[in-house]
Amino acid sequence: MYIYTFETIGMKKTNGTILFVDDDQDVLHTANLILEPYFKKITLIENPDVITELLHNEEYDVIVLDMNFSFGETSGKEGLFWLRKILAIKPEAHILMNTAYGDIKLAVDAMKEGAIDFLVKPWEKERLLASVLSVYELSQAKQENKALRLRTRILSNEIDLQFPSLLSKAKSMLPVFDMINSVARTDANVIILGENGTGKELVARMIHRKSLRYNHDFINVDLGSISESLFESELFGHKKGSFTDSKEDRMGRFEIASKGTLFLDEIGNLSLPLQSKLLAAIQNREIFKVGSSTAVKIDIRLICATNKPIYQMVANDEFRQDLLYRINTVEINLPPLRHRIEDIPLLASHFLEKYKRKYNKEKQFITLDAYKKLQQYSWPGNIRELQHIIERVVILNPDDKLDTSSFSLSIITESPSENKDFKMESLEKQTIQNVLKACNGNMSQAAMELGYARSTLYRKIEKYEL
Repeated sequence: MYIYTFETIGMKKTNGTILFVDDDQDVLHTANLILEPYFKKITLIENPDVITELLHNEEYDVIVLDMNFSFGETSGKEGLFWLRKILAIKPEAHILMNTAYGDIKLAVDAMKEGAIDFLVKPWEKERLLASVLSVYELSQAKQENKALRLRTRILSNEIDLQFPSLLSKAKSMLPVFDMINSVARTDANVIILGENGTGKELVARMIHRKSLRYNHDFINVDLGSISESLFESELFGHKKGSFTDSKEDRMGRFEIASKGTLFLDEIGNLSLPLQSKLLAAIQNREIFKVGSSTAVKIDIRLICATNKPIYQMVANDEFRQDLLYRINTVEINLPPLRHRIEDIPLLASHFLEKYKRKYNKEKQFITLDAYKKLQQYSWPGNIRELQHIIERVVILNPDDKLDTSSFSLSIITESPSENKDFKMESLEKQTIQNVLKACNGNMSQAAMELGYARSTLYRKIEKYEL
């Protein structure tokens, strides 16, 4: 039962519209006198037979419905009949049952069928006004929530549009597309493996777009950027006062992603204690907010990704084997760009069109020789590195023609055929050295060119002793 506390003195009239249905003219007259000062429109009817026509032509925030209409009828069945009729036409209707003392059990049954609350005749002025205002406020809150969900859906779609579908004509990508099409319309957990910059998030979004959960949210969480102290709060949420500065209840990413897809990127970065907490949530399909002992059921499609050698980590006791079993019902391996040589012109053209529009250089084009030069590079940073280089060339080149000389940057090193060391770490080390040199040691610019976070670049520099 909803209780509404209000102050009538000085209260402004709301925009609410009320439909009051009762066969007693005195009841209708009294109700109108009480409600008219507070609501924009009051519609009073004695005969419920006109309800159907009214509902097809008008919208009502609150409907007050009597339980009995025929002379001598006291069973309340007529009220239940019209309750069902109204909800069949307007499932979102907010109905307040108007009942005599003997109908209370039926009124409770009516609430089970969809009524919001009930009034007991004879009611006092304050009780009628409080009840109608209460249901009205509830209807407004639901409308605002519906509008918020719609705005969120629109924003989510706009964000999703920034992530194009996978572009490829490479044979090495055929198994990836086959797997996406096979798994998309299931709820199977998916793990995507691949180097940095290969497009793991694009694959996750493509699965979501093709899934039965497409009309719900895709929530992306970079686990590598969440500290251990905030892990539970970020993923599971927290209650007000559960820790310092927790001034209000907060939903976690699991709850926000309800009925949609939760994408956990860089899952290989999680420490073993955090892996245990994540496993419990996935295994039990429920979470506990920080500061709460009440379980919250979760309904999500889980997709994970990592660039780390996850199976080697399991062998080294760095990643829980039981967690890996939970998240890799289906495994998708993304090939690096050096194994998709035929895709380089396609991707380069795509990025060129994007940045031509962005920087108002519509006449720029890449020559055939330049495309061949790009295909000779090993691309340790993969597609992300290609994207950054195309953007850089578009910005810096004043000419329309982008030829081999346009790409003669120190970032582009010798081709694999000329390089004696084919190990990825050696290639990455060489690329970082070249970028740092080209950027004159500017760490922020170098990180942007490489597609790394600054913290990642610092770790790489330390690792390679640069």
